[in-house]
Amino acid sequence: MLIIPAIDIRGGKCVRLFQGDYKQETVYGEDPVAMAEKWLNQGAKFLHLIDLDGAREGTPRNKGVIQTISKKSNVPVQVGGGIRDLDTVDDYLSTGIQRVIIGTAAYTDPRFLKEACAKWSGRVGVDIAAKGGKAAISGWVRETEILAVDLAKRCEELGASVIIYTDVLRDGTQRGVNLQATREMARTLKIPLIASGGVSTIEDIAALIPLEKEGVSGVIVGRALYSGTLKLSEAIALADGKEG
Repeated sequence: MLIIPAIDIRGGKCVRLFQGDYKQETVYGEDPVAMAEKWLNQGAKFLHLIDLDGAREGTPRNKGVIQTISKKSNVPVQVGGGIRDLDTVDDYLSTGIQRVIIGTAAYTDPRFLKEACAKWSGRVGVDIAAKGGKAAISGWVRETEILAVDLAKRCEELGASVIIYTDVLRDGTQRGVNLQATREMARTLKIPLIASGGVSTIEDIAALIPLEKEGVSGVIVGRALYSGTLKLSEAIALADGKEG
């Protein structure tokens, strides 16, 4: 199971939000590139970059720093936030980024998702954030009426290669992963699922590992790494079966 550090960028800085709330922001670094190098030096095998300004405004706002991180990274990078047209997808994927993550547009513009998946097969994933079981979009600030699991199945049918499932009410809270919802989502899909939201300690990683056989291929970790309640190297060792 991949342990994937998250680097959320807003205003050119490395930040974390509480439950996706832009008013509850903690700045963890002025230099996202340096933060990426830190996680790479600790053994990261994959990086998750999110343009928070882009997610809310609908167009990338931190593309330059994201592309710099990608060029310097010796491991695959996936990017999300404000990716809502084919030109943006092409711009990212043609500059060395391994995978783009589509969020809002997967709900509002299924034709775009289908076209992107057809053109860049295997390199388009979808981030599905859930509040009370229903999908949330536009930087997680707008709730929809569609069940997150139904949206995930629809995105799979349209060609998505992976689903990132985030429980918004757990994200940034370090209250533990919503294991039941994550398991249920993974079981309904044929494509891999990446869990996100709520990881606090090494025990949370241990609780997720058994879900690998259900289709959970990775977990995105954010605030726990930045606050120091989880060490990336230890989490990777546990996931690789090399701990102790």
